[in-house]
Amino acid sequence: MKLKGKVALVTGAGSGMGRATAALFAEQGASVVLADIDGAAAESARQALPGSEGCMAAACDIAEADSVERLFAAVQERYGRLDVLVNNAGLGQVPGDGFEHYQQRLGERNAQLAAGQQPDVFTDMIVDLTDDGWRRILAINLDGAFYCSRAAVRLMIACGSRGSIVNVASLSALTGEGPLAYCASKAALLGLTKCLARDLGPRGIRVNSVCPGPTRTPMMQSISREWAQALERAIPLGRMLEPEEIAQTCLFLASDDSSAFTGQTLAASGGMLMH
Repeated sequence: MKLKGKVALVTGAGSGMGRATAALFAEQGASVVLADIDGAAAESARQALPGSEGCMAAACDIAEADSVERLFAAVQERYGRLDVLVNNAGLGQVPGDGFEHYQQRLGERNAQLAAGQQPDVFTDMIVDLTDDGWRRILAINLDGAFYCSRAAVRLMIACGSRGSIVNVASLSALTGEGPLAYCASKAALLGLTKCLARDLGPRGIRVNSVCPGPTRTPMMQSISREWAQALERAIPLGRMLEPEEIAQTCLFLASDDSSAFTGQTLAASGGMLMH
């Protein structure tokens, strides 16, 4: 029961890694706030938790500061404190980000390389990335983490919690492989992690990141079968990761087991990144 008596908020808790993390935290004794833009999905996930009556589901658009403020006001009213925040919510692609062109060109280029040809097809992601596509990805993946972290820190300070913030980034933040706006937003999240860790360390509030490798989540369903198979072949462990494995890494960083960790990035990648 590594989180017994703690209050933990997980964004994007309606599915994938967020849902798995919320379930594990509840098993470990936490009162979990499951936030998701899909309130029905969050409530469904809450009902499946052990001790669900002590947990809370809420609809929240983390890209909107006012929506985030309402969420944290509700948390304060119900629990009076916050000990853990997991900034998990994120998007891999949106309309206008040029991802469909990127996948098509990448497939054509790889086919040319496999055939021993000099490729004349280029991915050129930035050519097709629109202003709206760029801004929407950053609004969710970066602005949302900022809004939630700011509200969480204010509540942690008010209640005297020596809390933990866990930012779920991506291996793409370290490798640059993937959609342009997505990679940029996740890399920026690592910078946010380090700055907050230095800023909040004297208060005893720890801030760390997780960079998952390819994981079986709804987001992975948006990429082509060929790309998914190529990713799987590149993983030294020989398989995709499971959301529950990422949840275990989040639990480590959220709990006192990682009391000496702040400003760190753990690459839960199946060996795709070694250092």
